[in-house]
Amino acid sequence: MSGSSASFLPAAKKPRPRGYKRKRAALMLGGSAMIVGAQSTGAFSQSQVSAPLPDSVQSAPVEAARLPAEALNPSDELLDAIVEEEGLKLTVYSSVIGNPLVGAGHLVLPSDGLQVGDTISHERAMQFLKADTDRAAEGVRDLVGDLPLYQNEFDALVDLVYNVGIGKVSLAESPKLNAAIAAGDYEAMAEQLDYSSAAGKVFGGLEHRSDRRAQIFALGLYDNTRV
Repeated sequence: MSGSSASFLPAAKKPRPRGYKRKRAALMLGGSAMIVGAQSTGAFSQSQVSAPLPDSVQSAPVEAARLPAEALNPSDELLDAIVEEEGLKLTVYSSVIGNPLVGAGHLVLPSDGLQVGDTISHERAMQFLKADTDRAAEGVRDLVGDLPLYQNEFDALVDLVYNVGIGKVSLAESPKLNAAIAAGDYEAMAEQLDYSSAAGKVFGGLEHRSDRRAQIFALGLYDNTRV
């Protein structure tokens, strides 16, 4: 469900899937999921990257350097992950708190001219998704300012804003996330991506979504954590 459709609060720490901490720690050296790419730019010495990566993370994307958020856009991999998480529903339905949704969690607005029970095309559903993720991306750019990001880090933050709404990542609502961004502490940023409750209730789907978001940010892997 998209961020504007529910009231989300940070959840308490919870157990992660088996192997999560091991895989995450392997690529969080220096707060980066892309340590191999950093090596190519001289950001790390050979002694810092000599340990081989686990087989489970060998497929993580390799990038040369972090880029300003203004130079990044939501990736196709992220859009696929959002569709997989949200589902792509072509009939307008009510969310858990009664808001009308359609497509991949798009909050139906009066300007959309839709009501519960109406049906839309697949093409329009994808148009809603593209517009909503573009809006979330603008929110991320405002959030991080001039802090450079890898594509996967940017995508994870876009997913966060898409899922919980830009208001929930404000300084007032998420002071720890904002402090981590201000300090350029990428590992601390990863710790603040866990939002798994809506309307005061914890939802399993949101827990999985948080696990997947952390995996995208820390490992550059977009795989479904339910598998």
